Amino acid sequence: MSVVANIGRAAAEFPGIFRGWTEYVGETAAVALSVAFRPWRFRFRDAALAFQRAACEGLAIASGIGFLLGVILAFQCAAALQMFGVEVYVSDMLVIALFRELGPVVTAIVLAGRSGSAFAAEIGTMKVNEELDALRTMGLNPIRFLVLPRVAAVTAAMPVLTIFSELAGLLGGQIVLQAMNVPSAIFWQHAVSSGTVFMIVFGLVKSAFFGMLVGLIGCGAGLRTRSTADGVGRSATSAVVGGMVAIALADGIAAAICHVWGV
Repeated sequence: MSVVANIGRAAAEFPGIFRGWTEYVGETAAVALSVAFRPWRFRFRDAALAFQRAACEGLAIASGIGFLLGVILAFQCAAALQMFGVEVYVSDMLVIALFRELGPVVTAIVLAGRSGSAFAAEIGTMKVNEELDALRTMGLNPIRFLVLPRVAAVTAAMPVLTIFSELAGLLGGQIVLQAMNVPSAIFWQHAVSSGTVFMIVFGLVKSAFFGMLVGLIGCGAGLRTRSTADGVGRSATSAVVGGMVAIALADGIAAAICHVWGV
């Protein structure tokens, strides 16, 4: 009965939650449009600090996971293609998989777990300490001061992290194929020939959109933090889970659009 009650409670609360998130996204878009016409109001120092934390400090873990992903994919693909003596085409499969799908998605999931939860915890702690109320009392918009710099920072950081993650994945695949007696020159020749400008640009644009989703959901979860003992922890968890779900949905929609357009 408790499970049924929880499902009913969630269904009853869904319209209010959806309305709150819609208002939050709309207000953020309005503030971003206002700042676009008056760029001197944008807090570049806060955005630079958030970019440093998201991109520079997260570069090692993103590259490391990309390297391991390339090694795993190369091993799995080479095991199947080696039976036909065409393991050299593993490089083509790596380029398509990393640059089109796995690179942006895996990097975005890493960013959601690292930066999305951090944004939720930071803003959530400020709300618990009533610092957000103090900003509003002074006539300052928390969206412009806290949300917009962080969203812009992670949107710009995601393509950078994605590029390094993808290159690290190719390096991991090259090491695996080199151990299987495939020359490095042949590997990189196939990798360059199989990659297209559209594939690379599409992956980077998709990664920037994923970064924007991570920033919006992380900051939104922080703004919705409840003033309870476990409020900040719940907000951080919601930021990570919500970011992953949004990334999966957005990637599925992008895949469907590409299929319809035949690209």
